[in-house]
Amino acid sequence: MSQQLGIILMVDVEAAIKADTLKGNAYLFDNMKLQGSEGQGTDSLISAVNGTYWCDGSQANEQVLNWLPYGVGSLPPTIPKSFLTDKSKNSDLRALSEFEQLADRVENTEKDQFNTVTAIINELKKITASTGQKTKVKSKRKTQKRDLGAFGEKLMDVTGQLVDVSSEDQVPEINSLNPIITDITGEAVDKKIIYPAAYGSPDLVTDGWYWAASVDTSKPGIYAYTMHVQLYKLALDQGEWTWVPVDMTCDAYLKITSGPKVNGFTGGGIGMLPIM
Repeated sequence: MSQQLGIILMVDVEAAIKADTLKGNAYLFDNMKLQGSEGQGTDSLISAVNGTYWCDGSQANEQVLNWLPYGVGSLPPTIPKSFLTDKSKNSDLRALSEFEQLADRVENTEKDQFNTVTAIINELKKITASTGQKTKVKSKRKTQKRDLGAFGEKLMDVTGQLVDVSSEDQVPEINSLNPIITDITGEAVDKKIIYPAAYGSPDLVTDGWYWAASVDTSKPGIYAYTMHVQLYKLALDQGEWTWVPVDMTCDAYLKITSGPKVNGFTGGGIGMLPIM
């Protein structure tokens, strides 16, 4: 049975965009440290992939790699997936209720306080300021608004509070969009050591897509591969706050070994267990 090996890519999105590189701003981890992986927590991870073969020399089984990218400073993936959606929708519903209350105050209870247009405008500004700042996401192909469930159309700070941004010079510590892996290339792919592809999944933590690859463990050695990563930079585009894609790459390595398949109880070859 194939073993599932997980590789986590953590990116300091703000620092990476500022430096225009993932070098020194990416942190890689896997679940094979006890099996010999090296460089945990750095941007040069060497993942140990231990393959096995049968007594006749044929490959016993493949291994499977799974890549999952996350942003440092982004909201943690452990919170409910509907958090962004609920926060945005609730702010709009609250604003509608406050507009209704304002109309009642202007017409009935507080007529004297709203005898000028300026007074009404000031109240309207207070209400709209609490609803947050809507954004759109620009892709390589077209500019489109993403569903609230996918990214959230409103800006949030790192504590999950909606924020309103007035200028590019006054952007607070915002909840950055998670990085996206768009491709896996490099030596390991060219030499047919790994066979990567993007897969659909019901796992909502990954928005339904993730990159995985089967590994040919019959060819021991150290092989490099490149992750193509898309980050998103917040900027004003034609007067609208827009998440603009920024493409970068990050290199990592696979250290593939191969040993005989052994009995987990005795450490010997595959066969009948001894009778004690």
